[in-house]
Formats: sequence, structure tokens, C-alpha cells
Amino acid sequence: MNEDIFQGYKGGALETLKKYNVRVWGQANVKTTRGPFTGTILPRSENDDDQHIVMKIPTGYNIGIDIKTILEMEETGYKKANYKIPEKEFPYTKDLPSVKLFGTGGTIASRLDYRTGAVIPAFSPGELYGAVPELADICNLTTEKIFAVFSENMGPKQYIALAKAIGREIENGIDGIVIGHGTDTLHHTGAALTFMVQNSPVPIVLVGSQRSSDRPSSDAALNLMHATYAAGHSDIAEVMVCMFGPTSDEYGLLHKGTRVRKMHSSYRSTFRTIGDIPLAMVSRKGITPLKKDYHHRRKDRNVTIKPYFSDKVTMLYYYPAMKPDILHAIIDQGYKGVVIVGTGLGHVNKELYPAIERAHAEGVSMFMTLQTIWGYVHMFVYDTGRDMMAKGIIPAGNMLPEVAFIKLGWALGQTEDPKEVKKLMLTPINDDITEREPYNGYLVYQGGIPEVEAFIRKVHK
Repeated sequence: MNEDIFQGYKGGALETLKKYNVRVWGQANVKTTRGPFTGTILPRSENDDDQHIVMKIPTGYNIGIDIKTILEMEETGYKKANYKIPEKEFPYTKDLPSVKLFGTGGTIASRLDYRTGAVIPAFSPGELYGAVPELADICNLTTEKIFAVFSENMGPKQYIALAKAIGREIENGIDGIVIGHGTDTLHHTGAALTFMVQNSPVPIVLVGSQRSSDRPSSDAALNLMHATYAAGHSDIAEVMVCMFGPTSDEYGLLHKGTRVRKMHSSYRSTFRTIGDIPLAMVSRKGITPLKKDYHHRRKDRNVTIKPYFSDKVTMLYYYPAMKPDILHAIIDQGYKGVVIVGTGLGHVNKELYPAIERAHAEGVSMFMTLQTIWGYVHMFVYDTGRDMMAKGIIPAGNMLPEVAFIKLGWALGQTEDPKEVKKLMLTPINDDITEREPYNGYLVYQGGIPEVEAFIRKVHK
């Protein structure tokens, strides 16, 4: 048999396919010591072992079958799959709002690469309509692929380009903007755009997905529907993150770009508002505001674009017995800003004091945030905190560490004067610092406790 029909298979797995005359993309019945399986034989990753055959079963999931368990195999049909979704021209419907979708890459615009077994940025934004035709019932969508990168490769260059592109679209009269983005650093970009795009008259909605589009449990389509609905129909004109609310397919949540954080590596409901409650719930049928205080949609085209960022800023996560040479190295490399993620109310050890004094003397702006995630920096409670403030470290309220890092880079992109940097950092922008945390802004339940288990059984996860 032609070797091309055994894509990625080698060793024992390859010999097993040859033995039973079964091809990649062939539909097959497989009898094993663990029971029968039916499905389509898939290509293997070139980096995988040679002891398993991969099959896509009727549910849409992929399974690996150990060749040592195979008793019989029979090919019952053959049809090579096409995993590339074709682009389709988006239809225009009178009276629907106009929404611009910027594509940056990430799982919401991706497919599975069977050569490596990895999820890769491959779908252009225009292909999303081919995958989610329901979008045409929500808005008139135009798309522009700005980047094709995973979110770990997003940074100041991309933030600035996005901010400028958003400004142009607002000036051109768009009703709302959606940004398809990988989830890993989506909250960093949400913070960056909040600072760079101020006083927007329209919603700006960042959206991603935790599971790629080829998986049955993918959240990509529903997140896109929720995001485009929010961008086109919502009265909330802010930079927001739109992702699943519960793990079920009921509704999405809209989070402020300055108060949101990714909290789970794989849950679809990974994003949570920290120290506050979400802005709103969103479904394909409507928006349910949860907060009364937000920026409302306007008809004017006025927007303030501040596309500034300095890469001479870093975040220093404190740990016990940290040595001062780390901070000295940061100073030696010419960094002008440091966000310290401290313990408790905002503490580090005394061994760092000489390096802190040197950083302050050399004009490095230093701000304290918390490892606890929730809560406020209170550096006046203990001697350690008061000592550090005297040496130049500035408490950043309840600003999230990632938000403080982004804001400090944005501030230093405009000035390196420590006084001006402090003023920019401590001037609240869209609730990056709030006066108080509401009673329901901190909810963490511990499973296993009887009353918590009783509560969980009454609600959706």
C-alpha cells in the first residue's frame, strides 16, 4: 500500500494498519480487548509514539487505541476529511448593526494540525462565518486579520496596532468592535486597550475560546455569537471580555477589561471579574446588565487613542528569601518600572531594601500589588510596609498585578518622570482601582464542606 495513506504513522502502528489494510481517513470497525470501536482513522502527529492508532469516534472526540489491544480491524469506507473551513462572503441585512471583527489568532480562529497534533492559528476571520452562519442574524460583520499569533506572542507592538485600528473604525462609523484573541493573555490585552482607547462611543469586546473549533465541546461559536451581539446591540460602551458564564452553554458574561482574570487552565468558564461583579450577562437574545454604573453607547464618533507603551517595565513576583541581585539586575538592564507582586498586604523581605533604595535613587518607578489577587494593598499596617513606602515603593490599591504591569508600561510610554508616572498610575481608569470591594466581589467556595456541597447541587457549575 502507498506510504502516503499512512500519514504520520510509523513502527508498530504503521505495521498494524498495513496488516489489516486500513488507511488514514478510512472508516473502520476495530475490535479490541477493551471492546469494539467505530470511527475514522486520523493522521498521527509526527512527534508521537508508534504504539497507538488515533480514531475520531461518532461523538466527535479523538481516542487513542493501543495496538497491543487490537484483535481485528476492518475498513468499511473511505472519505478524506477537509478540516479547512471555506471563507464565505458575509451577507448584508438592512437595519442590523455593523460590527468589525479583528482577528489576532488564538483558539477561536484555529484548527487542529494533525502533522504535529497542535492547535494552530489557521482560520482567517472571514472563515468564521462559514463556521458560524448564525452571526448573519446578529449583525453585518466585516473582518480584518491583523495578526495570526497565539496570545503569548501578543505584546506592545500588537496593542498599539489594535488601538490605532480601533480608532480608525470608530471614526468610520462602526457600531461595535469584536477582537478574536487567544485566552492566555486576553486579560492583558483587555487592560492595554482600556488605557489606550478611552471614551469609546461603542462597545469593544475581546473574545476567545478555551477549546478549538474542531472539538464537540468547543465554546468558539457561542462566544462569537455572544460577543457580536454585545458589540452590535449592547448599551455598554467599554472595553470588555466576553466568555462563558457557567460551564454550560446558557449565557456569557461581560467583564471589564481592567478587572478580569483567567482563573482556570481549561474550564470554558475560566474568566472571572475580580474584586467586583461582571458588567452583564449576554445571550443571543439579549443583554442583562448586572451593574448600573458603566459608560453608555453614544452616537458621536469621539474617541481618545493613547497608543503608548514602554517595554522597560517588568513584574517581580516575590518569594521567601528572594535575593537583591534580581532587582539589581533589573536596574542594570535599564528598566524604568517594576510591579512587585508582594505577600499579604504588600510585603517583601528586608534583604531587598538596599536594592529598592538604589532603584528609587535611579528613578525606577516601583508599585506594589498583591499575590492574594483579591483585596487591597495596605502598606501602612506593619513596619515592613511603612519602611518600603519610605524607600519609594507605591501601593497600587486593588489593581490586579497584570493590570498594573500593563498600566505601568503605558504610563512609562508617555513619561519617565516618577511624579508623572505616579499620577498616571494612581488615577483610576475604568475601575482599575476601586474605592471598595462589594460584599459579593469575593466569592471562593471550598468543595467538600456539607453546606457548600448542598449549595452546589442547587446551581449550575
